[in-house]
Amino acid sequence: MRVFGGWTRVLAAITMSAGALLSVPGAPAQAATAGTPIAAAAQPPGWRGMANGYSVDYWTTRSNGEPVQASGALIVPEGVPPAGGWPIMAYDHGTSGLGPGCGGQSAGSRFSRPKEDAVLQYFVNKGFAVVAPDFLGLGRFDTGPHPYLELRTEATATIDLVRAAREIRSDLSRSWAVTGFSQGGHAALGTAHLQSALLPDLDFRGTIAVDPASDIEKVAPFVGPYVPAVPGQLGTAVNGFVVSMFAGLRDTRPELDLNSYLTPRGRQVLDDASGLCFDGIMKVVDGISVGEMLARPLADERFRTAVTDYMAVPTSGYDAPILLLLNATDKVVPSPLHAALAAQFTANGVDYSTVVGMGEHTELNPQMWAAIEGFVARVLSTPTLP
Repeated sequence: MRVFGGWTRVLAAITMSAGALLSVPGAPAQAATAGTPIAAAAQPPGWRGMANGYSVDYWTTRSNGEPVQASGALIVPEGVPPAGGWPIMAYDHGTSGLGPGCGGQSAGSRFSRPKEDAVLQYFVNKGFAVVAPDFLGLGRFDTGPHPYLELRTEATATIDLVRAAREIRSDLSRSWAVTGFSQGGHAALGTAHLQSALLPDLDFRGTIAVDPASDIEKVAPFVGPYVPAVPGQLGTAVNGFVVSMFAGLRDTRPELDLNSYLTPRGRQVLDDASGLCFDGIMKVVDGISVGEMLARPLADERFRTAVTDYMAVPTSGYDAPILLLLNATDKVVPSPLHAALAAQFTANGVDYSTVVGMGEHTELNPQMWAAIEGFVARVLSTPTLP
């Protein structure tokens, strides 16, 4: 996807819309605190359809606490910021693969993403500075297979980019929110849950999650060698999602010994898929079944514990409103999983609202857009905090 090349030096300054210069910290010789920017490169006007865009490299952490480099995008509105600074909208993208360049946020892409860019443009036009992480392993740095659907690193990649952006641009406020689609909806909910512990000094105002991946860990115990192939393109996509999750689990949870659950063919499929973007993964898994990859069922306590720790969406403990936009006819994240998430939020008293549509995965109907407008109006109704 968007592979960025030609960074021969760290920029010493970035030109701001008002014409002033803001210094960017030089690349540290060794790992720095999470959220520390490494480099920021101003992009030409028209990048992703907007002006004032930057590719950003920054420090974040793996789920074991190890410092790691990551990348993402920052796009700032034109004009004069509000008195408290531009509010920030973090945008978390959907499933894109396992390897460098697949995230598609920080640099040019071989894939066209007009719908994604339109969402970013919407928020910039509303007066938000947008930050969009590539996620670990999907940007400019080859840090191993992307830990697909690992909630903590999705969240920390997002939170640490917010931190880095505020160091890069002094005109960004402490007020922020997060939006995500599909895998990004999963990431957005993780971000919303972790932000109070990791960014307590900022002013978090809420979450939009569109058809978020959720409750998948509860399906895992029913999966085993007996699972038949799912026909058609949907089946190939499901295989791709499962292989991506397995690759992340194998890399981040070595104590699980995921290979012991896999057949020789399953291990080979994971090896072949690692480092590929999702279109390449789809080619690797085309024509096989999840059952063919498994040597035994995933029902034992060790697997259930590991996968829950890895990917489960919290169903309580949020401190700002959540807008859930869900499609009842979603075939990628089936509606029973959406319903389970909403029911758990209700049972636990989470402050959330939902709009249910009848579209395809992550499709937004007019009622959903109206709900987004209302969410944005609420976020912007209170002055931003410097």
